[in-house]
Amino acid sequence: MPAEFAELPGAALHLPGALLRYAPAFLAAAEADTLFAALRAEIAWERHHVRLFGRTLPAPRLSCWIGDAGAVYAYSGMRFEPQPWPPALTALRAHLQRACVVRFNSVLANLYRDGRDAMGWHSDDEPELGDAPLIASLSLGSPRRFLLRAREGDRGLALTLAHGSLLLMGGGCQRLYRHALPRTRAAVGPRINLTFRRVHPRR
Repeated sequence: MPAEFAELPGAALHLPGALLRYAPAFLAAAEADTLFAALRAEIAWERHHVRLFGRTLPAPRLSCWIGDAGAVYAYSGMRFEPQPWPPALTALRAHLQRACVVRFNSVLANLYRDGRDAMGWHSDDEPELGDAPLIASLSLGSPRRFLLRAREGDRGLALTLAHGSLLLMGGGCQRLYRHALPRTRAAVGPRINLTFRRVHPRR
């Protein structure tokens, strides 16, 4: 692991070419409970649409793109203007920036209402994220299974993202691997996932 990443939160997970670290209790349980309740109430959740195989379809979850002025993001054929930072995320962003030594200017918030809400295989490799972005993924609410698999070959891993946990994805992770949050028939409650990023203006 590069020396500059040695002090990042969590324990290292091993996939060739990727920087992966997982901290299962990055937030204390009471802090995570409070944040989960505040975000459900404060965020203007909406049903985003994505383009797949030439068709525009509703995403299987609720979302909100939040960020500094000008942190415009485009993915799955759609363009998103950032919503203002809600109060509940202000302290969390500062905490993550200190821990990761990265100035995050945006976050994609996703609300998975139950086990039917999911995320298909994809990579966060849009040009405005740069060549090797560090993405900080914070999970709140019901634990869900998260998968990574190589674009080529059969390497991958699976882990259950706990309430209050932090998963860091950097290095060649987005270039070499795809990730997904599959549907489940288990009786699971709602989950909020926050993926903090640094967006660079398109040239």
